[in-house]
Amino acid sequence: MNIDWSKLTFHYTETDYIVRAACKNGVWEQPYATRDKMIPIHAAATGLHYGQECFEGLKAFRGVDGKVRIFRMEENAKRMYQSAEGLLMTPVPTELFCEAVLLALKMNMNFLPPYETGATLYFRPLLIATTPDISVGPGKDCEFVVVPTPIGPYFPNGFKGMPAMVNRSVDRAAPKGTGCWKVGGNYAASFRASEAAHAMGYECMFTDAKTHKYIDECTASNFIGIRRIGEWQEYLTPRSTAILPSITNDSLMTLAKEMGMKVTRRRIRVEELADIQEAAACGTACVISPLTKVVDPDKDVTYSFSDKPGPVLTKLYHALQDIQYGRVEDKYGWCTIVE
Repeated sequence: MNIDWSKLTFHYTETDYIVRAACKNGVWEQPYATRDKMIPIHAAATGLHYGQECFEGLKAFRGVDGKVRIFRMEENAKRMYQSAEGLLMTPVPTELFCEAVLLALKMNMNFLPPYETGATLYFRPLLIATTPDISVGPGKDCEFVVVPTPIGPYFPNGFKGMPAMVNRSVDRAAPKGTGCWKVGGNYAASFRASEAAHAMGYECMFTDAKTHKYIDECTASNFIGIRRIGEWQEYLTPRSTAILPSITNDSLMTLAKEMGMKVTRRRIRVEELADIQEAAACGTACVISPLTKVVDPDKDVTYSFSDKPGPVLTKLYHALQDIQYGRVEDKYGWCTIVE
């Protein structure tokens, strides 16, 4: 194995093992590691035909002390449980989820990037319905897989600025649909708008599907805005039934409160970007990705921010990373430590 950790991007790099577990008639088998990366699945599986699947994403970090920290693993397990319930799948028990992730880590330790390389070991748990049936309805049997891969920054610029463009032509998820669950269909629905924005040099900012007046998500991540008036600071993030409850955003809100900021979750009109001094996308993959500007082509307006990460976002970014890498005490109990 010869990996240049510093050159990793957010793409798949094959590791030695994946971890699998099957559910038959509502009963889960024990997870096991296998070198076979192919999943045998029936051509009539409901997961293939009707999109009955959900997934997660979480990271393991090599800390300053040499220990390995998996960030908020149980929260990912709970979120997958909720997604599975939403799609009428047999949920993966939290204990089984965590056991499978830990086994995937154990069997692929040589793919865990060293400290200070900027790379991490990413886990992609996937739950897919395998019941063969062409009738429209939920399948009861399913396959749970944990796919590990070492990754670098989600965006090529990392913790640097990127521009975004407001989209009103494509709806990513409906207000009372599947947007609050981590299902593949939500991401597939964003491809067309995202690729169109990328072709013009922007990331895509999605608005709500009902009125197209409010910010929903930025790229495939939650949006955060920072308002600063003198010493007063507000952490602002959308409240919407069509967006995924971000574990990273939840962590950042906790840190923001500790720093004395007002934390507000509410509907945010696009034009309120004019009152925001710092803006970013946030999530497990991208952590915090600051925005340099947001262009609204329908209104012929550009909302400009700093070309460099602002002071508040920088402080939040380092506070989160310090916990993930073990540079400060994890007083919230967010990390599962593996020695």
